Amino acid sequence: MTITVFIRYQIDPFKRAAFEQYARNWLSIIPACGGDLIGYWLPHEGTNNIAFGLISFDSLASYESYRARLRSDPASVANFALAEAGQFILTEERSFLRQVEPAT
Repeated sequence: MTITVFIRYQIDPFKRAAFEQYARNWLSIIPACGGDLIGYWLPHEGTNNIAFGLISFDSLASYESYRARLRSDPASVANFALAEAGQFILTEERSFLRQVEPAT
């Protein structure tokens, strides 16, 4: 069963460009570490401090393996450090979702 990790970020709206760079960095890191990146979304109009990221995995076990690879990947470690130093992410929430399939 495929699962999708839905990440909701509350960002500092005055540091949106910094978050955009952080998200752009993940576009190559996540696939290299085994995630099926659906994408990142930034505020465009309306609420200016909420962003989203979606990443799919074959299973929860695949997600756990991916997380272990992230912790040892130099580009990933650097991107987490960028976020910590820049303090542009105020909160981060993760939900694990499965797609509703047609009845068989």
